Amino acid sequence: MALKALRLLLLLLPLLLPSWAEHETFLKPASNCNECIQSDPQFAWCTAPGLKRRCHTVKGLRSAGCTTHYMYNPQGSVQITRNDSSTQPTAETLYLQPQEVTLHLRPGVSQSFPLSINMPKDHIITELNMDTSPMPAAFNITFSSIINGNMLVEVKVGSAHCSTMIGDLNQNRKGPWSVHLAPRGFPQNVKLVINVECECDCARTREENSPACSSHGALVCGSCECDPPYTGHQCHVDIESSFYRDDNVCRSGPNAPLCSGRGACVYGFCQCNSRENPEEGYYGEFCQCSNFDCPYQNNRICGGHGKCECGRCICDQDWTNEDCSCSMDTALCMAPNQQLCNGRGSCMCGRCKCDTLYAGPLCESCPTCLGSCQQHAKCVECRAFGTGPKKDRCKDECTYLILTKVQSKEDISAPCKMISREDSCYFYYSVSQSASGTYVTVADDRECPRTL
Repeated sequence: MALKALRLLLLLLPLLLPSWAEHETFLKPASNCNECIQSDPQFAWCTAPGLKRRCHTVKGLRSAGCTTHYMYNPQGSVQITRNDSSTQPTAETLYLQPQEVTLHLRPGVSQSFPLSINMPKDHIITELNMDTSPMPAAFNITFSSIINGNMLVEVKVGSAHCSTMIGDLNQNRKGPWSVHLAPRGFPQNVKLVINVECECDCARTREENSPACSSHGALVCGSCECDPPYTGHQCHVDIESSFYRDDNVCRSGPNAPLCSGRGACVYGFCQCNSRENPEEGYYGEFCQCSNFDCPYQNNRICGGHGKCECGRCICDQDWTNEDCSCSMDTALCMAPNQQLCNGRGSCMCGRCKCDTLYAGPLCESCPTCLGSCQQHAKCVECRAFGTGPKKDRCKDECTYLILTKVQSKEDISAPCKMISREDSCYFYYSVSQSASGTYVTVADDRECPRTL
């Protein structure tokens, strides 16, 4: 079959700025919705009235009281706008499907779609050529191929930060841009129409002289844009008033330093100092907060598992502790009997904290419980092997055991080793206690003496 001979070399165009691949762990305040969605693909904007801090992760906004109804968190979309099917495919004709795709991209969030290529007979495509002349260099387009009958190529399109977009006089930085994908040597191509979500939909609607802004400004995306000389979250401060020329209003207390010693008092409001690192910053009414003064773990702020907000780590899902160093994953605490810490302790930060008397990584041993093996040996033997002194009374005296069998003693942590008086065979098992009963894990393989 001709298609089996096809070899595809797909060009990976390194058009994406290197800084886009870096994921920042700092929480950088944004003053409006547009800045918020451009600053980090994980951030959303809350349009609910009355909130002072609106830009955060979805989890952070929920904890601040913002409901899903008020969250603006665009992720982009793909729309197939032309997808004609070939009614008369021939061995001499190249056919591409779909023929036109419209993409809406949020910076930092990629979108993909499948491209089907029906090849001419015995023709080998060595590369996909892409016309990029109308497209800013901040776009990144990659390909991966799957051969299944015909050639199926996954086209993945991403966009870097909006500030890197360059358009001509007739285009703004959000597009649209037209890009054509074409196998080299063929006139057929696929048209991509790319739009970038650099602006929030709510930013296109302004409520001028809004009562929510004390009738001194416009309400945009839930926050106020004040008319001069007014300022404040609700445009309720007239900076020309003599009251706001008093520096004491920039102190958090009677003897506190101006703007916490981190800024200057300008018209009764703190203007926070800048940091040498542009990703670090002070914020708050008195510049009392920062996004970098948080605990470090393994030389990473918030252990690399959270974001720093006002000196406090906001941990990612499944992480906790003041420095986000404590994993809530319990996989490392799971014993072979499928009990956490063998039912003898609790799992804390991915490690077992054993109850009194018990020890070991999974609380599998009890150094002072010298009789635990002997206590259950007769019942274990009759339940597992039908032998021993209790074999005739097993149903009456040994049903309290919750028994599980494994293949060998290697599958048991710190097993008990007992010998059967009937055949002198050694058998292995472990015992664990919990509120629900006594659990026994028994190795099916026994060690018996050789017979002459």
